[in-house]
Amino acid sequence: MCVCLCVAAGKQTQCVYRGLTMLDLAVWYPSPCVMCLCSEGRVVCDEMTCPTMHCPSPATPAGRCCPVCMEPGRNTTYPGLSPELSGDSPVPSHPKDHIVPLTQEDIQRIVWREEEEHHEEEERLRRKDEARKKRRRERKEREERRRQEEESRMKEERRRKEEVEQQKEVKEEVEVWLRGDVFQMPSKEEELLPPPLKETPVVLPAGCDISDVSMTCANVKLIHFPPLNIPELKSLSLEGNNISSIPAGAFNGIPNLEWINLKKNKLTSAGIDPKAFMGLKMLRRLYLDENLLDVVPSDLPSTLQELKINENKLRGIDENSFQDLSSLVILELEGNLLSEGNVDPRAFAPLIQLSYLRLGRNHFRTVPQGLPKSLLELYLENNLIEEISETVFNQTTNLNMISLRHNKLDETKIAPMAWFNHRNLESIDLSHNDFYLVPSYLPKSLVHLVLVGNNVERIPGYIFAHMDPGLEYLYLSFNRLDGEGIEPESFFGAYHSMMELCLDHNQLIHVPLGINEMTNLHLLRLDSNRIRSISEESICDPDLQEETTLVALRMENNYIDAMDVSPSAFSCLRSASSVVLKPQKTIQRIHRTRH
Repeated sequence: MCVCLCVAAGKQTQCVYRGLTMLDLAVWYPSPCVMCLCSEGRVVCDEMTCPTMHCPSPATPAGRCCPVCMEPGRNTTYPGLSPELSGDSPVPSHPKDHIVPLTQEDIQRIVWREEEEHHEEEERLRRKDEARKKRRRERKEREERRRQEEESRMKEERRRKEEVEQQKEVKEEVEVWLRGDVFQMPSKEEELLPPPLKETPVVLPAGCDISDVSMTCANVKLIHFPPLNIPELKSLSLEGNNISSIPAGAFNGIPNLEWINLKKNKLTSAGIDPKAFMGLKMLRRLYLDENLLDVVPSDLPSTLQELKINENKLRGIDENSFQDLSSLVILELEGNLLSEGNVDPRAFAPLIQLSYLRLGRNHFRTVPQGLPKSLLELYLENNLIEEISETVFNQTTNLNMISLRHNKLDETKIAPMAWFNHRNLESIDLSHNDFYLVPSYLPKSLVHLVLVGNNVERIPGYIFAHMDPGLEYLYLSFNRLDGEGIEPESFFGAYHSMMELCLDHNQLIHVPLGINEMTNLHLLRLDSNRIRSISEESICDPDLQEETTLVALRMENNYIDAMDVSPSAFSCLRSASSVVLKPQKTIQRIHRTRH
């Protein structure tokens, strides 16, 4: 049986067979022994079965499929066909002539046969799917049995091991009692170590969260360090409580801690036992911010890599404060009472791997001495620093970033050779100081310079000419630059390197010279000045044929009349949306009389 392509034409369902369109319920014979039917848009073909002939010499006439009796009087019609399809009518030889109506019995016989085959296929697929589900179910049951057997085996092994250990302990106790040597002298190590905590069940306050290797009891009003016996614990956070002391042996039951967070408590230096942290051989991070400590805790683990004691009452750092902390990488001591007078110049010597040091919000008047050679980033913002000597950074040649925001520096208080020859110093933040000029003798390697919120009135010529590869980011927002403060050579040496230039909130009356020569500029801020006009060449250089890299230009809050701006002033920009011109300030104008 075969099924051929069918189409629907209008409301009447048709079939297409070998390029011919057949109406619904039409039947034809593509060959003498094959009968086809168009049934609801489908072509269904069936091979005919010949009846048994009861005559001496049956013969198959031309164009027919089955033999017939040639003697007169014998029936030569095809069984099961209507008289219109009997042997009395010649069989056409072309498919066009094989289109005849079919009786209801013929249609039912063909359709039933097709439905029977369809049901058989569905039953075969159903049995196959049931067999697959059964195999999957049996596999899951076998896996579950294996898992349960493995758990039972492990439980039994643990039980036997515990019994053996208990028997061993009982035996050792009996032997000691029999020997009578219970008054043996303890070893020196046993004398140094505090007594172990008793293994008593601990009931923690509501709000504590314990997982496999971490525990958090933040802001649950603890007043004492909780006794814990969880050897597998690696992270402990007790932030935001009222803990004032850490007794000896507090960490005996949790010796594998890697991170301790004790921020925002009421810890005092007197309340922390000198040997409290001694047994923590895995500790990496210790946070003690916002407590009441006046000295750095003693005997901290040598494994420590990060130590934070911000917002405390530290009154000094002596030579031994960081003893044995050779693995320390990050040290934060912001918001304390430190100054050059109470920080020993040898205090940082043990910190041979220190990369990140924060000393902001203290009382330093000079940069502290003895900084580690390994230092990469130094933060000294919000101090009282008035000068930078010529030798203070001599040893820290790896410095990459220095922040001196909110101090009392000006261009006369920085020694000419303080950092001029540094080859790694790329970023300096001098915001909110007392500079009237962009300082000279900046590092050759400088890429990022921030002078926001000073009193800068002038950018001297050739100030950036010596830099290699060149200054890329210059922020001079909120200063006093006016029309005469920027010279034609002010940006010499940065024309091809400058990427971001911020001159907003100054007193400029025109676009500074040299802007149109910056071939790599991405961001330009000139907003909130006193600019009244934009010339055709101030932003875009007409001699440069290439499209500019400028993607953001802000010039709002000036005195610019959009009607006076030349259409070619921004011709080099990628799109009009790159320019912000509104809103503008209003000024009194003399209205021209229209003639």
